[in-house]
Amino acid sequence: MPKFSTLDDLSVAGKRVLVRCDLNVPMKDGRVTDATRIERSAETLKELSGKGARVIVLSHFGRPKGKRSAEFSQKPLVEPLAQALGRRVAFAEDCIGPEAEQAAKALKDGDVLLLENLRFHNEEEANESGFTRQLAALADLYVNDAFSAAHRAHASTEGVAHLLPAAAGRLMQAELDHLQAALENPKRPVMAIVGGAKVSTKLDLLGNLVGKVDRLVIGGGMANTFLFAQGAEIGKSLAEREMADTARDILGKARERNCKILLPVDAVVAAEFKANPLVETVAANAVPNNKMILDVGAKTIAAIVAEMKKCKTLVWNGPLGAFETPPFERATIAVAQEAASLTRAKALLSVAGGGDTVAALAAAAVEDQFSYVSTAGGAFLEWLEGKELPGVAALIPK
Repeated sequence: MPKFSTLDDLSVAGKRVLVRCDLNVPMKDGRVTDATRIERSAETLKELSGKGARVIVLSHFGRPKGKRSAEFSQKPLVEPLAQALGRRVAFAEDCIGPEAEQAAKALKDGDVLLLENLRFHNEEEANESGFTRQLAALADLYVNDAFSAAHRAHASTEGVAHLLPAAAGRLMQAELDHLQAALENPKRPVMAIVGGAKVSTKLDLLGNLVGKVDRLVIGGGMANTFLFAQGAEIGKSLAEREMADTARDILGKARERNCKILLPVDAVVAAEFKANPLVETVAANAVPNNKMILDVGAKTIAAIVAEMKKCKTLVWNGPLGAFETPPFERATIAVAQEAASLTRAKALLSVAGGGDTVAALAAAAVEDQFSYVSTAGGAFLEWLEGKELPGVAALIPK
């Protein structure tokens, strides 16, 4: 993609800077239970404040559906945001209108202001022009640091970027730099690991990856559909049998593009899906009629690791098995730990993302040992699918 603007391209001292963050954090009884997103946003906000900018923070929180609600107020975020920044944070009871305008005008150099939930206004998600102009009127410059919301053309993620000088924040910049390094200008060979329950939800992803990577590992319930498409006996395993033709088409495209597909060669099976059932390991194409595939076996793990050691870049989205339920996390953890080891040895650039993937890497205690782990969810997936993200495209100088 063309070069996007960053904080290095902006002169911010004395300027009011509108910063779109993702502060949509989990909360219970009015208290933040996981401040990770707040802490990750702090780098950009600290830098802007330290350079003398007058920082105005925008975010959404929950799904208030255009209605003001105490349940979805961002006021409880003020204290954890102040802790992350090490400085006082002011709060405005709305994101547009007189209160927001007065609070923005009252800012001095280095001050930080958090505005109320963008999604109290339906116009935010509709990218309505009048609402967008009201947001833009609060500031001189715009910074988008919410890659996780960049796949949506909302007023605060895309619209404002066309009305003010715009740039990526450090969190957005890191995400884009790593994704470009992983798929657009990668060191080869490149391996992708894609897991998940259904082929139908990841058709665009698989179709894009077979043209970009050298090795594609297919795991999770998706792999069962591919095994079935090749005539394998998969017992009562989860599979989209009606997608067999689609699976065969993907395999054909991979052959045409010299992308090596790695499917399970052995599988850990059980008669029922529950924690710690009786299990056995069988050939992946010879699953008993009364058993289901719930993880890949040792031979498959070894095959994946052997191919990974030949690669320079790894992109990972989705676990290899039903990792939330023991003992079916073993393959995902084993492969994740090997990827982390190769990354520590500087032999592999490893980029991972997606909710289940992040949870799986945390279970393997290696989430901080990959080159980059994205918490962006849908935006990460759409990038891997090769789609243009409106919030990113808006940051590219015309």
